[in-house]
Amino acid sequence: MSSTLAAIVAATLLSGAASVLIAAWLSLSLLAAVVQRLVSLSAGLLLGSAILNLLPEAFESGADLRSLSWALLVSIIAFFTLEKFAVLRHSHHHEHDGHGHHHGHDRDEAGPAGLVVLVGDTIHNTADGVMIAAAFLADPALGWITTAAIAAHEIPQEIGDFIVLINAGYTRRRALVYNLLSGAAAVLGGVVGYLALEHGRALLPYVLVVAAASFVYVALADLIPGLHRETRRDGEWFWQFALMLAGVGIIALSTALLDAH
Repeated sequence: MSSTLAAIVAATLLSGAASVLIAAWLSLSLLAAVVQRLVSLSAGLLLGSAILNLLPEAFESGADLRSLSWALLVSIIAFFTLEKFAVLRHSHHHEHDGHGHHHGHDRDEAGPAGLVVLVGDTIHNTADGVMIAAAFLADPALGWITTAAIAAHEIPQEIGDFIVLINAGYTRRRALVYNLLSGAAAVLGGVVGYLALEHGRALLPYVLVVAAASFVYVALADLIPGLHRETRRDGEWFWQFALMLAGVGIIALSTALLDAH
């Protein structure tokens, strides 16, 4: 096994399995404030990684700039279309969400969603693995930065998935095991991505652009609108702003350190 492939396997395990375990711990600990603030940090990490790392790497590759620009635009529209057809994301339902439903309503809603959550997450994690592989093939340091951004985003999402599975009737142990199996799909995506892109280097800049588009779309269409709804709490806007800047700052600092070497 090459060192690059070994690093990809390790990184995909980190972004998949580790994020599931952390999410399960946070779910059981009911650390809602921590989770919400992690979303702010995640938004900054995703935007910083996309704009300061992935896009420059793609555009400096020598590939046709207009083609890469079209790939970026088409990818964003494609993510919007997938969301409209409920492929990209899914709703999270749980009891006591503040809506006036009858007792058990959310369990009834979440029940059929259990399998959908697992299938959707498996596809999503596989795609994450391909993105991580592309980043490592471009630059190992970029691969680790991309892994960190993906893992930070996965934790809040996995918390919602864990809650859905519990409400669907799964025991906590089964929910954890199934989420871990779904997270392991990132390893498969990483290996497949490595094998495909290793022999198709010309496609690498376009995969990086698609990865950047997904980061920007998730941050702007998913995470940030949710943060706007949370500003009702006194002073919460400050933490959102500070942690988002912290996320961008982490990426900017790591990029500067890498460029220095």
